[in-house]
Amino acid sequence: MAAQPNRTGDLQQASFLTILVVVSLLMAVIVYPFAQPLLWAALAAIMFQPLYRNVLRRLRGRRNPAAGLSLLIIFILVLVPAAWIASMVVEQAIVLISTLQQKPIDLAALFDTVYTSLPKFAREAVDRSGWADIVMVQTKVQDLLTESAGMIASQAVSIGSGALSFFLSFGVGLYVMFFLLRDGERIGRTVLCAVPVERSIADRLAERFLGIVRATIKGTGVVALVQGALGWITLLIAGVPSALLFGVLMTIFALVPVIGAGAVWLPAGLYLLVTGATWQGVFVLLVGFFIISSADNVLRPILVGRDTGIPDWIILITTLGGISLVGFSGIVLGPLVAGLFLASWSILREQREEDEEALRQDDSDIHVDVSGHAPDPA
Repeated sequence: MAAQPNRTGDLQQASFLTILVVVSLLMAVIVYPFAQPLLWAALAAIMFQPLYRNVLRRLRGRRNPAAGLSLLIIFILVLVPAAWIASMVVEQAIVLISTLQQKPIDLAALFDTVYTSLPKFAREAVDRSGWADIVMVQTKVQDLLTESAGMIASQAVSIGSGALSFFLSFGVGLYVMFFLLRDGERIGRTVLCAVPVERSIADRLAERFLGIVRATIKGTGVVALVQGALGWITLLIAGVPSALLFGVLMTIFALVPVIGAGAVWLPAGLYLLVTGATWQGVFVLLVGFFIISSADNVLRPILVGRDTGIPDWIILITTLGGISLVGFSGIVLGPLVAGLFLASWSILREQREEDEEALRQDDSDIHVDVSGHAPDPA
């Protein structure tokens, strides 16, 4: 008869866990439309937590005013310049597409210039590869530019109609960031206490998660911004049109390992050389090779240390996979998931090593007891 209460208790516990899982899934489905603003709000709250603590000290522990003032500082110093740069980039992109439509690049003349400068064996290789049919290539490029301009024009209406959704997501992100700045540490402790994992493991995961966030944003985001800014200044000095647009493109490419900002400044420098802008092309290539490319090697160790624990090839795969899955947010989400994946397996390995060490210690104690060398208990 004593087993009946246990079976009832197990059934009640299983029912509760089922309800917990179902409610959690429903909550995730409901929140999913705002997943991206919530993600960016959480990351921003983690990164700007030192700012909040500094403001909190100056306001003598008043949390609501400290969170509000911190949010205002973030809005003025980060979000307003970002919005201004985004508007300038969109304007330059539209102007560039319109210019290419009205005055298309003469790829045939450009190809002839490059083709005639090649040695004989290289020209023969080009002929065998079929790339000599420049007329076909130019036709395809022109079609692509026409389609791109049409797409930008058609998206103007959808951008306007999606403005309400954008501002709603933006407002939700700021609202959530206020509370995460104010209550982030307390929420974190509550989650760690509620997670059905051993507390020591949960603490390790939380510590490594925060380290991964800071390494991803500081070691990747800040370096990418610096490289993009250097590229923008370089192209501006060289007189390249839409330099800000290409600088932003450098920033985006710099976020992706292996590819990097060279995906923009290298073709730009070569194009300037081919079109006769010799000093401009040489200047862009030299700055790109010796300054822009070196920024990563110089800044990353200063910001986060040389080794963040995630191999570059894993960052590349997870970044591209994250982009294909959730869009631009995948640039940050992909490496975060990779870092947590590696951290989880690393913690499991450490736990097993600790258990094996404890087992060996127990065996050693038993051996001492059996051999009679241990001191008699009092």
